[in-house]
Amino acid sequence: MGYSQGLSGLSAASNELDTIGNNIANSSTTGFKSGTTVFADMYANTVSTAVSTPSGIGVNTVGVEQDYGQGTFDNTGVPLDVAINGNGFFRMSVNGEIEYSRDGEFHTDANGYLIDAEGANVTGYTVGTDGIVSSTNPVPIQIPMGNMAPSATTTVTATGLNLDSSAAIPTTTPFNPTDDTSYSFSDQITTYDTLGDSHTMQLYYVRNSPSSPITYDVYAAEDGTLVQSQSGTAGTTGLIGTMDFSSTGTLTGFVSAGGTGTQTNTNEVLVTGIDPGTGATTPMSINFDFSGATAYGGTGNTANLQPDGNAAGNYVSASIDENGDVVCTYSNGLTETVAQLVLASFNNNNGLQPVGGNKWIQTGESGEPTLGVAGSGTFSSLQTESLENSNVDLTGELVDLITAQRFYQANAQTIKTQDTVDQTLLQMN
Repeated sequence: MGYSQGLSGLSAASNELDTIGNNIANSSTTGFKSGTTVFADMYANTVSTAVSTPSGIGVNTVGVEQDYGQGTFDNTGVPLDVAINGNGFFRMSVNGEIEYSRDGEFHTDANGYLIDAEGANVTGYTVGTDGIVSSTNPVPIQIPMGNMAPSATTTVTATGLNLDSSAAIPTTTPFNPTDDTSYSFSDQITTYDTLGDSHTMQLYYVRNSPSSPITYDVYAAEDGTLVQSQSGTAGTTGLIGTMDFSSTGTLTGFVSAGGTGTQTNTNEVLVTGIDPGTGATTPMSINFDFSGATAYGGTGNTANLQPDGNAAGNYVSASIDENGDVVCTYSNGLTETVAQLVLASFNNNNGLQPVGGNKWIQTGESGEPTLGVAGSGTFSSLQTESLENSNVDLTGELVDLITAQRFYQANAQTIKTQDTVDQTLLQMN
């Protein structure tokens, strides 16, 4: 035995103590992954025979292998906090350089950019005005904190509209919106003009056929005033058309109302010239789509009319959902998806190089990253309003600390023993 074994053991034990100490120090660090020191034995570069194995000359520290196992979740209730539930890393831009992290404690800076505690930009995909994600090149996510512009109502879609096939013909004629005995059903929706001011549109359904085929006249009024024109033609005030149903209750067509010209059988009607009243001066034009309407027996359902359009809204807050969508909320009650977080995965996580600040960079050993979004491919969903805790097992680390300390002491003892042997040899001489 020589001093080399003990000295290498002391060095290895010191490295292990450093690793364990680092684990313990980061036991409360968000997204931290614990490390384990990897050792390898050492032998002199000599040729051994079949019956003789050379003595080892000590131990060498190969490196530190990180455990990328899942950490537990801590619910914070913060809308921009997010944790990865499974495989993947957040893709961060640090002064133009790309790094990767498991720490999802995000917030916005003065310019609306989504950043982490160290100011690194969170990257993701942009979302177009059509609501479609542009999954090409990830860019730093910037949350628009401006107001939502008003949008005038242009379309009303009848989703799930059912007019009871057994409803009786109204006892009072002609139709009068102030007399509920002159119509079979009614409903109202909220529409918006070009300034974002809201208006109440009432729709009235009047059955006018006692048996099959079933027909219903449809009337409309805006803020209590019957509409004056339909598809640009003058007809009965308030009447926008007639719905025809087959004997099985399905819609066969919508006959647009008009005073002149040929009526066309369609499922839609364009109501023009609607007076918005005070505020906006531009007349409203709304296209009604009745293609989903039915006339089945049972209770009528007129509460499934879906108008578009909205009032102006002030920016209120932003949040991240389980798919990584960055969603803005406005004072008008609407939300808008403005971006989507991109995730990255690697074939060999242990090939990543830690650079501090809870981040890693790719290397040749890790391979190129595969990019995607939460819930697609090999990527799991995200845990919203939560952070991933460190995966350090503190109890286990304290036990390992005792073992490493004994490892260090034992190697120190071998050096002391070798020194005693050397002193004895000197005394013999």
